[in-house]
Amino acid sequence: MKDFNYYAPTEVVFGEQSEEQVATLVKRYGGKKVLVHYGGQSAVKSGLLDKVCGLLKEGGVAYVTLGGVVPNPRLSKVHEGIELCRKEGVDFILAVGGGSVIDSGKAIAMGAVTDKEVWDFYLGKAQPEASLPLASVLTIPAAGSEMSESTVITNEDGDVKLGYSNDMLRPKFAIMNPKRTFTLPPYQTAAGVTDMMMHTMERYFSHDDDMTLTDEIAEAVLRTMKDCVFAVLKDPEDYRNRAQIMWGGSVAHNGLTGCGLSDDWATHQLEHELSGMFDVTHGAGLAAVWPSWARYVYRENVSRFVKFAVNVMGVTNDYTDPEGTAIKGIEAMERFYHAIGMPINIRELIGREITDDEIKEMVRKCSRNHTKTQGCFKVLKAEDMEAIYKMAR
Repeated sequence: MKDFNYYAPTEVVFGEQSEEQVATLVKRYGGKKVLVHYGGQSAVKSGLLDKVCGLLKEGGVAYVTLGGVVPNPRLSKVHEGIELCRKEGVDFILAVGGGSVIDSGKAIAMGAVTDKEVWDFYLGKAQPEASLPLASVLTIPAAGSEMSESTVITNEDGDVKLGYSNDMLRPKFAIMNPKRTFTLPPYQTAAGVTDMMMHTMERYFSHDDDMTLTDEIAEAVLRTMKDCVFAVLKDPEDYRNRAQIMWGGSVAHNGLTGCGLSDDWATHQLEHELSGMFDVTHGAGLAAVWPSWARYVYRENVSRFVKFAVNVMGVTNDYTDPEGTAIKGIEAMERFYHAIGMPINIRELIGREITDDEIKEMVRKCSRNHTKTQGCFKVLKAEDMEAIYKMAR
């Protein structure tokens, strides 16, 4: 078991009337002029944006708005937000949306208070010294960004997608109303559950086998998300199961399911190159990569994959054939992905087989020009990344 620090300072306000508290919460955390950051038209059409802005106005909180965030949020929108914050004297960021909006807001929060180029933080060339406070009104449970320290941004110049983590980016509060997720399309719902499950799986597949409580929490999260997604795909207005999923997305990525373990994150890094190159939905990209990663690495710790197969996927343990049980667990996960409409390879994801040249380019980016490894469960060199992409093609 590794020593660990657990830090989750975000105040969670959960329930059907939770957004009514938005102005009070912003003022509690020092906001006087807010950038209300949002995505496309869903926040407008649903009436949520007008409601949030109306509540801020009623509460005496000044605000400006910036919409247009897209999945795999773009650096150009971040730059636009930084300029707006400086021009308007914004001192607080309120992200109304899902992970893409929150991640974009986090980047703006860093960039608005420095003369440094914000992209340099993602490249590791610089570190922020401060950040504007940020909070969220969550509408899409998936990324867990509403409680995490992480942000992922795509630079259109080269289609490069990079993440950055810093505790100063943890939101001050997160408003979560499960009813706001009733209108999510089935594909987006399934991709979101896939993403949140992967956040826990990236931590669960570890060589640290002696943190029983963390493992039990992780397995409970995975089983619950796996069960609840079928209920909401059948009945999109199933409040009870929508609520489990909404809370599950936060628990999966606020650090709790990784306490005492060594994180891996190789599947996420491999997928970032897929969504950077092909602009695919992140959760679907994870489903397309994970089975090939799992088959490539499972022998590094067969017992861990056996535990996953039995405790999460419900596979009967064949004690005479641990590797067989491990493989059955991977196959069960593939069946689950297909059952909720997710792909299990890149061809299913993008509608064609990727070329050798595309694989080489993704490997180049993922390995930072062959200078960086990825992962911890099995440390992946460039040749390992290439092998996994080829298995997944």
